[in-house]
Amino acid sequence: MAKKTRREFFKLAGTGAAAASLSTLLACSPKQGGPQTESGGTSLKLGMASYTFREFGLEETLAMTKRLGLTRICFKSFHLALESKEKEIKAVAKKVKDNGLDLYGCGVVYMKNKQEVDRAFDYAKAAGMRMIIGVPNHELLELVNKKVQEYNIKVAIHNHGPGDELYPTPESIYERIKDLDSRIGLCLDIGHTQRSGINPSDSALKFADRLLDVHFKDVTAPTKEGRAVEVGRGVIDIPQFLRTLLKINYSGIASLEYEKDGRDPLPGAAESVGYVKGVLSVL
Repeated sequence: MAKKTRREFFKLAGTGAAAASLSTLLACSPKQGGPQTESGGTSLKLGMASYTFREFGLEETLAMTKRLGLTRICFKSFHLALESKEKEIKAVAKKVKDNGLDLYGCGVVYMKNKQEVDRAFDYAKAAGMRMIIGVPNHELLELVNKKVQEYNIKVAIHNHGPGDELYPTPESIYERIKDLDSRIGLCLDIGHTQRSGINPSDSALKFADRLLDVHFKDVTAPTKEGRAVEVGRGVIDIPQFLRTLLKINYSGIASLEYEKDGRDPLPGAAESVGYVKGVLSVL
């Protein structure tokens, strides 16, 4: 069956036929059961990568995340500086919790020397985070491995697409960490994966055993020139990717990282979350 365009989908919505059309489109996959959640009736957990709100302060970031109906958040340093003192880190973490949000991780955190590795783990520990989404230099992976075992904090290494010298693709990460502690894995950025000419669903399947986190987004082209766009408007097959996460029983969080419209991200982020929830509701 030919893939329906986004415009065709919303045209159908005006006649009340959108749900039936999308259900038909996705009928090739068995329906997945699971407890009712904010992610559209499946067990898939959605979250927010706070880089989405990089132009806004902490209070606004928490408020907008809640407006989107999300309860999990991963902090970029804009919202809690890596250099912060332990007392400040704990105070901010408490504020997040008091707002009803789960501060599950931080990132992307670059680690170029031992001091930055130490700082990242101390920061995550002070905040009660369970995960660091990071980019450690290759020569620091053994140190990261030791830190993971010492702190029991996971490290999900993030791929950054064409042109990146450290970890351009999911496979470039996997080959480096496959023999390390299983708490070191991948943060699969599906936008950068698609920009590398790789189907994100294929990567999720291939590296399912080390898939710890997902950065959810969409892009305009499956090439280096691809740019961020609202989820569902780009070239990534979102229904296929969501089916894949359910198929592999992905237990991590899929966090929206909406990189477009930095000064006015809420409309596009809301559209993206709504689209994902709509697709999940018929899976």
